[in-house]
Amino acid sequence: MPSVSRHSRDTILLVEDNAADAVLAVETFRECWPGGRIRHVRDGTAALAHLRGCLAGGAELPRLVLLDLNLPGKHGREVLAEIKHDPALAHLPVVVLSTSNAEQDIRHCYALHANAYVAKPVELADFQRVAEAIARFWLEVVEPA
Repeated sequence: MPSVSRHSRDTILLVEDNAADAVLAVETFRECWPGGRIRHVRDGTAALAHLRGCLAGGAELPRLVLLDLNLPGKHGREVLAEIKHDPALAHLPVVVLSTSNAEQDIRHCYALHANAYVAKPVELADFQRVAEAIARFWLEVVEPA
């Protein structure tokens, strides 16, 4: 049985290729989660490298992964599948945060064991409300594995 890695209680890994969306997400999560750290990577390959680097170097894994679907190179669904099929990473909560609200995308992500699927709101106030709900639930209510 694989050993369970420690989690950083104050880190989110944001996987987002759109610079404007990334800035918005980082600023919003910092406002609703003071003291928390957000590590941003721009593609799926970098996300997996970061997570595997944490494992290899004995560093703490992030508490939560926020994953966009439409990424350059390795698509978000591929990243999700690799995380959930790796025994050392499978316990990480992954919230898909995508502009797509297509039923096939949602079903596919849940079939790959996403912990949640959230369609990115278009309006700033709605995005802030959603970010606050994600932070509150995943970072304050849920106990990490």
